[in-house]
Amino acid sequence: MKQGLLIDMDGVIYSGEELIFGADRFINHLLEKDIPFAFMTNNSQRTALEVVRKLKRLGITVEPRHVYTSAMATGKFLGDQSPNGTAYVLGEGGLLTSLHENGITLVDTDPEFVVLGEGRNFTLEMVQRAVDMILAGAKFITTNRDPSPKKPGWNNLGIAATTAMIEEATGRKAFVTGKPSPVMMRSARKFLGLETAETTVVGDTMETDIQGGVQMGYKTILVLSGISSKDQLGHYAFKPDLIVGSVDKIEFPLKWW
Repeated sequence: MKQGLLIDMDGVIYSGEELIFGADRFINHLLEKDIPFAFMTNNSQRTALEVVRKLKRLGITVEPRHVYTSAMATGKFLGDQSPNGTAYVLGEGGLLTSLHENGITLVDTDPEFVVLGEGRNFTLEMVQRAVDMILAGAKFITTNRDPSPKKPGWNNLGIAATTAMIEEATGRKAFVTGKPSPVMMRSARKFLGLETAETTVVGDTMETDIQGGVQMGYKTILVLSGISSKDQLGHYAFKPDLIVGSVDKIEFPLKWW
């Protein structure tokens, strides 16, 4: 039985524009040992190729086949749900590309779906138009509910905040396709060609990576190089299978391999 990894990025491989110590050695080991892996990110702005280029700047050389984004999960989900469907999109390049590749037509009037992703290029006027479309019957999809880091100077409002604004204005709850949704957790596993028992999730966030992995029956590894800390773990009804300081502390083969 083969084994593979779904690996979060921000807080696991890098922090902002800085590589986390040892992350390059960790990825090089996976490549040398031919261990299947994919970076699994909730950020829907970048295409897989753009993610590859960012990693290259940080000293990690991979290919687009090593990247799976919430935009890719969203495009596949909508393509499966409504072949040749239509969508009004509040989002950027990665999301627009994925929807197009999955046969979804982008429209400005009477869409079947309103799709929300990260971005700074849409206005309140566009948000109001989306609200009107949802009130008129369009289905509301959001690529994830990642919160803002709530730091001064942060240049992105945060998709959770934008989602909440539209939900309040419409009285409709968004359907979430990104982590920890089973939609993305399952499609990312299939993207790698793995079975449930062959899949391990590596992440720094209990509410997304670890929760999503636990709910799907995957093994999980929490790294403490990002958001979560050990003293918070008692707040959760679930726990990771392994806790390490950072990815370079992961020893192979894993004890469940």
